[in-house]
Amino acid sequence: MAAFELDLFPCRTDNFGVLLHDPEGGETASIDAPEEAAILSALERRGWTLTHILTTHHHGDHVEANLALKTRFDAKIIGPAEEASRIPGLDMTVPGGGSFSFAGHPVKAIETPGHTAGHISYHFPEDHLLFAGDTLFALGCGRLFEGTPADMWASLSRLAALPDETMVYFGHEYTLSNARFALTIDPDNAELRARAAEIERTRAEGGFTAPTTIGLEKRTNPFLRANDPAIRKHLGLEDAEAGAVFAEIRKRKDNF
Repeated sequence: MAAFELDLFPCRTDNFGVLLHDPEGGETASIDAPEEAAILSALERRGWTLTHILTTHHHGDHVEANLALKTRFDAKIIGPAEEASRIPGLDMTVPGGGSFSFAGHPVKAIETPGHTAGHISYHFPEDHLLFAGDTLFALGCGRLFEGTPADMWASLSRLAALPDETMVYFGHEYTLSNARFALTIDPDNAELRARAAEIERTRAEGGFTAPTTIGLEKRTNPFLRANDPAIRKHLGLEDAEAGAVFAEIRKRKDNF
């Protein structure tokens, strides 16, 4: 099996678009469908033809272009079973914990509720790729629109259990704000301070902060570090359950 080719590009105001292309068979998937024009431009630039859309969740900024792209390319839309009634043009549902194959590569749909009730993330274990939608961001996590802090902590814990080398693509370029917030939670983390400075430079130059890796997030993302003694001490929650520490971090980010 040939390695996938990936193309990352901006959509809307702060969404990321991602195309996943198999150079042998020609299959090309869009991870979510935030904006038709941006996706069409990326396809044309690469000379690829869209065959699939892998939907992480039902929010409009992730499914807006579903029907237009399906009409244009007859693309097959795959999405979470728990949100089937809310995703336009869905052809195939996959439950959290379910699996399927894309271009001969195994794909695992990881159940990641919290941002929405039925959100899934797509893990390609043999390719060390994760498409986390709006669950895990670089130095952040999604807002809890439909789930509880306990839901999201469980979801993030599932993702943190993946191999450290797993490359993580996420739905939004929120990383600069996330970095500035992370420093208020984990101020003595030297790797975080260095990473935040690099993010400041990258964004000032117009660069992207995706992808990241599971290992890097485990070392620097406060939302994955609710068990860290330094963070617990900084928050005055040394004896709290990890879920309660996470909930406090999420609450502080909501008000940041």
